[in-house]
Amino acid sequence: MTPIFSMKNAAYYGSMRAASGAYVPPSITVDYLVVAGGGGSVLTEAGGGGGAGGMRCTVTATGGGGSVESALSLFAGGTLYSVTVGGGGTGNNSGSNSVFSTITSTGGGGVNDFTTGRTGGSGGGGGGGANSLGGAGTTNQGYAGGAAFNSNNPRVGGGGGGAGAVGGTATSTVGGAGGNGVATSISGSSVTYAGGGGGSGNSGSATGGTGGTGGGGAGASNSGNAVNGTANTGGGGGAKGVAPSTGGTGGSGVIVLRYADTFTITFGAGVTGTESSPSGGYKRATITAGSGNVSWS
Repeated sequence: MTPIFSMKNAAYYGSMRAASGAYVPPSITVDYLVVAGGGGSVLTEAGGGGGAGGMRCTVTATGGGGSVESALSLFAGGTLYSVTVGGGGTGNNSGSNSVFSTITSTGGGGVNDFTTGRTGGSGGGGGGGANSLGGAGTTNQGYAGGAAFNSNNPRVGGGGGGAGAVGGTATSTVGGAGGNGVATSISGSSVTYAGGGGGSGNSGSATGGTGGTGGGGAGASNSGNAVNGTANTGGGGGAKGVAPSTGGTGGSGVIVLRYADTFTITFGAGVTGTESSPSGGYKRATITAGSGNVSWS
């Protein structure tokens, strides 16, 4: 029977068994994309867009202007590795972190009305109040949100930060645009992830800001509806202009893993994922929800 190793002690037991001539699990090189859940936007008025979830990747430059990260060298043979796909923030709450093994991407910053946006993987945009600045992004994961337009009338929200760009600053007539995300081909085709949410308009003539490419939701004025961040992109939620309307929910995160096609992944209980057919010497596993473990054989 193939032994099961925990991630914590796999390296120790692997080296001990190699020395004794016993079974050593084969190693596997795993490239990853780990995107956290996007931030939610405002519940009342004059809010900024939600920040995109943090993005880390070994195939394309990671979020926040960071460099390409290094692939992980793991054990197959039943060794368990933890995974969690972060959910998008609801209301004005930040998104949740996504985790694969030792890699954590930080949830996008949420926002509220009349306040500075929250920090996160990418920062939320500032709400339409005095000195309302965008929240900061996490280093090498995402960019800061944009500032609000601070006149008493109109008050207009800034755009949420994206993995690829800062959120836009609001003007008297348009909410800040959500920062764009980052495109990667780890799945076998180019897909853009982690766009920021657009800032709100207001009860006057201001319109909502556009959502950032990569799943960011558009903001709205009082006559429109804010847009949610797109599921499994980590996009930030768009902001709504006037109470009692609600802002957009952040999009859930995603984990994509790429590895040699000689291996097969197993998804543990509580994990929702699919494995692709071999292509170009690789298989890809896409994990869209849940928390648990994966292993390879």
